[in-house]
Amino acid sequence: AYDIFWVFGTPVMMTVATKVEAPVKFLYTAPPLLEGAEPREYPFSVLGLGDVVIPGLFVRFMTKLDAALQPQTIGYFNGATAAYALGLSACFVVNEITHSGQPALLYLDPACIGSALAVGALNGQLADVWNFEEPENE
Repeated sequence: AYDIFWVFGTPVMMTVATKVEAPVKFLYTAPPLLEGAEPREYPFSVLGLGDVVIPGLFVRFMTKLDAALQPQTIGYFNGATAAYALGLSACFVVNEITHSGQPALLYLDPACIGSALAVGALNGQLADVWNFEEPENE
């Protein structure tokens, strides 16, 4: 909700993304324009550090589920990695279609969490995924 409010509700995130030069964002060259299209105000797609780190921690956590639950059909890490790629692709596609900034976590969070639930259902381990607790280190 935080990301969504600051992107859609205020100009703050767009200003930070396009005007502030800091090592907390990744710039990707925007796709070439179609013939006759208006030039872009900002020729890059921007991905914030949090859009990589937060889902990355979740994807890493899925390796713990793989180790603990030993899935038979598809691994949780593989599912989460594919979901991250699909969520990020969806964000960039919507960004390109609407020509407006998109909060990447709006696409990444449901994709990643949904992948864990879907893989759990495919493996017959949904209850185990839902109730999973990481063992405490001694």
